[in-house]
Amino acid sequence: MKLIVGLGNPGSRYAQTRHNVGLDLLNLMADAFQCPPAKRQFNGLLTEATLSGEKLLLLSPQTYMNASGQSVRPCVDFYKLDVDNVLVLLDDMNLDLGKLRLRGAGSAGGQKGLQDIIRHLGTEDVPRLRIGIGRPPAGMDPANYVLQAFTTQERSILKEPLQAALSGIERWVSQGIEQAMNWLNQPADSR
Repeated sequence: MKLIVGLGNPGSRYAQTRHNVGLDLLNLMADAFQCPPAKRQFNGLLTEATLSGEKLLLLSPQTYMNASGQSVRPCVDFYKLDVDNVLVLLDDMNLDLGKLRLRGAGSAGGQKGLQDIIRHLGTEDVPRLRIGIGRPPAGMDPANYVLQAFTTQERSILKEPLQAALSGIERWVSQGIEQAMNWLNQPADSR
C-alpha cells in the first residue's frame, strides 16, 4: 500500500492557485483512475485506487498547507506505512514553470507544507515530487505569488508536465523510486 499526498489549501478561494498544483495533480490522478468520491478522514479527504495490483491512498489534507503534517501523520500511523511508501506532490517556486523533480529524501527547501510533514514524520526521507511554478516577478512578495491563480497560458504550459508526472507516479508505484527518478528527472524532450 502506498500513500500519495497532494498539497494545497482547501476551499474555492485557493482553487487553481500556484500553491495548489500538488492538489491539482492529485485530483487529475483521481480522475484518471476513476476513484470513488473522497471521504473525510485524517483531517483530509481520502480516496483509494489500485495501480499495478498496488492499493493507493490519495490524501488531500484539509488543514491548510503549513499544517499538512497534521493530516499525513495520522494516516501513515493508521495504515502502518513506511515513509518510503509515501509520495508528496507539491509546488516549488525554485523550479521553472512545469519542471518536475522527484527525490526520495532531502530538506523541505523552504516549502512549509513539506516542512510540516517532515516534522510530524520525524524524517527527511520522504519521497516528494516537486512541480515548478517559477519565481515571482521582481518586487512581488512570494506569499502573494503562490496564492495567485495560474494564467491561462501557464495552465496550458502545465498540461504536458502534469501528464508526465502521472506517468512518473505510475513508475514510482510499479518500479520504485530509482526507476521513476531516472525517467522523470531527465529533460522533457528525453522522456
